[in-house]
Parts: sequence; structure tokens; C-alpha cells
Amino acid sequence: MTLRIRLPGGTLKIKTRDKLRRREQKREVPVWQVGNYFIIWWPSSMSGRSPKR
Repeated sequence: MTLRIRLPGGTLKIKTRDKLRRREQKREVPVWQVGNYFIIWWPSSMSGRSPKR
């Protein structure tokens, strides 16, 4: 289950542990755990993909 809420400046997501991306698991973006759910803030300045190397 993933819930996305678009806000000015970024996207607020609510997910379960099995749906977390690698960057979310490594806490490269702000992540808060509330019970079995994770609240993630993806700022607009941060793209959803890692830069190519």
C-alpha cells in the first residue's frame, strides 16, 4: 500500500516496510516510522532516480 500526497515543495508518501525504496531504507530522504507504516518526504529538489555514473 502506498499513499501519495502532492504538496508544494515535494511529495508526502505513506508506505509499509516491504514497499520502501533503497534510498528510503538508507534514510537518504526524511523517513518517520509510525507503527507498521513509514511516512516519507520526497522534496521536489530530489529526483526519484539516482544519478547515472
